[in-house]
Amino acid sequence: MRISTKGRYALRMMLDLGLHNTGKPIRVKEIAARQEISDKYLEQIVAVLNKAGYVRSVRGPQGGYLLTRPAEEYTVGMILRLTEGSLAPVECLDDMGECDKSDDCITLLVYQKMNEAVNNVIDHITLADLIGWKLQKEGDYSI
Repeated sequence: MRISTKGRYALRMMLDLGLHNTGKPIRVKEIAARQEISDKYLEQIVAVLNKAGYVRSVRGPQGGYLLTRPAEEYTVGMILRLTEGSLAPVECLDDMGECDKSDDCITLLVYQKMNEAVNNVIDHITLADLIGWKLQKEGDYSI
């Protein structure tokens, strides 16, 4: 499994919004500058996040984006699945029953275990966890 730039940048954008949450909207240009990502590309990603209700757009001169929920309510899995679609290592895990060989496929067990392991990690790490890890790494232990 490989996460695309879209998924990685969406996660970085959400993390940036969480880290710099002062209650005031944050502009895409500010996030792009901090994250060293093209603001045009982030505009495309924020449109997906906005449509899904993960962020809220505020228009006007002081406009920008805000998280719609507390950081504890977003998991890494939610963000990655939104931008990546399925994270299953093989297609047959998405379409169980459509594969003629699923009844006899021993390797399917390996792929199921891989999928369970990945989901267990990404569905139990929240945006708040990432924020905490980032602050610890920077030496600021107050959250």
